This record gives sequence, C-alpha cells and structure tokens, in this order.
Amino acid sequence: MIKVVFFDAAGTLFDTREPVGSIYAGLARRFGLDAPDEAVGAAFRRAFRTTPGLAFGPGHAPEELRRLEKQWWRNLVWATFAELGRFEDFDAFFEALFAHFADPRTWRTDPQAMSVLEAVKERKLSLGVISNFDWRLYGVLEASGLMTCVDSVTISSEVGYAKPAPEIFCAALEKHGFQPNEALHVGDSLALDVGGALAAGIPGLLIDRSGRRQGQPNGAVACARSLFEVLTVIDTLNG
Repeated sequence: MIKVVFFDAAGTLFDTREPVGSIYAGLARRFGLDAPDEAVGAAFRRAFRTTPGLAFGPGHAPEELRRLEKQWWRNLVWATFAELGRFEDFDAFFEALFAHFADPRTWRTDPQAMSVLEAVKERKLSLGVISNFDWRLYGVLEASGLMTCVDSVTISSEVGYAKPAPEIFCAALEKHGFQPNEALHVGDSLALDVGGALAAGIPGLLIDRSGRRQGQPNGAVACARSLFEVLTVIDTLNG
C-alpha cells in the first residue's frame, strides 16, 4: 500500500512561464549583452549538465547555505555566458536574474497540480515535495497555494545531497516514518527522479507530457502523460 506520495517540483508541479534561455537572454540584453535566445538556452543546458548538483554536504548553518546556494547559481550563470560575451557589470545582472527566479510570477503552476494534490490528500495519503532546488522553492510553493497540501518539503541544498543520490529520498522518507515500499515518487526525469527513487527502494513514476516515451520506461512503475494519471496509478497500486 502506498502511504506517502512525493512529487518533484520544477518540471513536474510547475515550470517557468518562458523557456529558461529566453529569460536569461532577455534579461542579459537589459545589461548590455545581446545573444540569441537559442544560443543562451543551449549554453545553459550544457553548463547545467556539467555542474554538480545543488548540494554541499550536510551540516551547514542556514546563513552559510544561503551563501553557497547563491554562489552555485552564480557559477552556473557565469559558465552559461562564458562564450557568449561579457557584461559591463555581471554582478548586477546576476542579482537581477537571481531575484527574477525568486518571483512567483516567473513560474506557471500545472493546471492540474492543485486538484491532484488535493485528491491525494482526500485519499488520506501523506504528501511531500523532493527537489534539487534552493530556499526560493518555499516562496514559489506558498504563492501557488500548493503548500497548503504539502506535509513536507525536502530540498537538496538543505539535505546536503542532490537527486539522484538516495540520501535525499531517505531524508524525505524519514520525515513521514514510512518504509520505502510504502512510498511513491513522481517526477519528470528518468535519471534523477525514477532512478534516484529506485536507488532508495522507492517506486518511481515518470511524468512524460510529450508522450515521446513508448510504454513503461525501464525501472518506472508507470509513465503518466499528465498529473491526473498519477491518481490512476495510485489507485491501481493500492488496489
């Protein structure tokens, strides 16, 4: 029986209103660097793939964590624009960019998210969020209203481990007091969400809105085209 359902955040419950490359490029133009949206987006994806996860090991004080989180993003943004040009004032650009992604208006909640989370709670199940994010996630969840349904939020920077490391899933599970086989993790990344959950012994459900994947991906308990389909999977698993 599934007793707790965990959801990934960005890409699963909500996403940016515009492509990240367009946001980066648009703001960069205001600070004097003109580069095509597509080039910035591709550079961001390359930098993101080669950057270690947003985690710094356990045991950091909150003030130190805020500094480390921001420095992590600064390094990533710097790497994104390394071959695209130079800013007159990179620090001013970065501060504006960092604040932009803390603004809930930057994000668009999946239209099905609130209804699905409420339906999970109506089934008397516990509900948590597991995300490779920083402290800004709390504000986005609060502004979207989703926090009213959530029993726990586990973010990589605070735990000290980023998905797909099993430690972040185990940390989330400990907050609820259930066994791995009593949980389900839902996310949009086969490697980070499904693979990471499986490493912790938790079944993983892949969200694939594009429908590009055919059948059930290796290791996933199911592949859902929408958040609503998650409810069907939960009901099936719980008989």
